[in-house]
Amino acid sequence: MSGAGRGPATAVVVGGSTGIGRGIADAWAAAGIETHVFSRSRPAGPGGDLLVWHPLDFRDADGAKAALRAGIPSGTDLVCYSAVYFTAGRQPFTETSESDWLDQFAINVHGLSWTLKAALPTLREAAPGMFLHISSEVVYNAGPNRAGYAATKAAAGSLIRSVAQETDPADVTFVQALPAGMVDSPGIRARRSADFDYSGYMAPAAFAPLAAELAATRGVPYAGEELVVHEDTTWSPVEDGLPRSQSRSLSDSRG
Repeated sequence: MSGAGRGPATAVVVGGSTGIGRGIADAWAAAGIETHVFSRSRPAGPGGDLLVWHPLDFRDADGAKAALRAGIPSGTDLVCYSAVYFTAGRQPFTETSESDWLDQFAINVHGLSWTLKAALPTLREAAPGMFLHISSEVVYNAGPNRAGYAATKAAAGSLIRSVAQETDPADVTFVQALPAGMVDSPGIRARRSADFDYSGYMAPAAFAPLAAELAATRGVPYAGEELVVHEDTTWSPVEDGLPRSQSRSLSDSRG
């Protein structure tokens, strides 16, 4: 089933087992869309049985590229890239390990490029297909003790903007979305103390209304836009107001 305004049959979420990617995958599956998740861990919990899981680890470059080529179904209409690597905690650039630096590039940049190359042919056949990239406020705010994350997310955002300019929007629409604040996810919880208060954090489900809108429209009204998703589930273009910085003071090496 193809064309803007018609219900897409198939979606792919890379990094969809937890966090924002899981919120998007759950929204698409709940709408009756066949949703495939590529991730290191199997989607668990409520709704996990609605998702088709494909094991993937971007640290194994050859294996990841092969998994994407073999696993992305023909006829895919929607693709979301939400895979991300933060490192175990914030630290000065000069103290960042070589392995953490390389893993951030492997997942935040190279994985995105491999996903684009594997997905674009089938998205073009959907005419228009839609590619959603989950960005971050760090693209605009940078900040101390997260140089690798800032560098890789900025590179990823530029990659999407560049590929979008190479692509006819009648074939594939590109949309970027980012949360207005911190999102409660297993990756974030692994970096916090056991008694941390998450009441001020966004839930991954805040992205569900945007996911439903992009599925229904193939992203056509938002082609080329970067959207900030707010806690109340609304969204706005990033040029209408930058998201608040999530930087910490220089003395805080974690978070």
